[in-house]
Amino acid sequence: MATEGVPAAREALLRRMYEVFATDERDAFVPHCLAPDVDWPNMLDGGRLHGREPVRAYWARQFAAGHPLVRLEGLRSGGSAEAVVTVRLGVRDASGERWAEETVEHVYRFGEDGLVARMDVRAGPAGA
Repeated sequence: MATEGVPAAREALLRRMYEVFATDERDAFVPHCLAPDVDWPNMLDGGRLHGREPVRAYWARQFAAGHPLVRLEGLRSGGSAEAVVTVRLGVRDASGERWAEETVEHVYRFGEDGLVARMDVRAGPAGA
């Protein structure tokens, strides 16, 4: 997977976030990746979540509904304080893993502390 212009520390943080998302380590990793006042999209109900605890609770709801999977497929700079991650979404259930045909982009903005301050989701690149 190519990485285009993303500073090494941000790349390492994002890769680790995706590694631990679907594991029991995710809750413990939250303080190491998300700013205390992080702004996060609520893809289940619409709107935005603000703060680590609401994001942690949101992730718990996602896992209660099913086992979401996110496969990192690309990483590039989106500007001086931004990184764009191309991901394929999936779900693991009794029948195994099922992956979406399309990709989406997760757009991360970083605070001065190097932690994720905001995340947005947008349609992936055409043809991906």
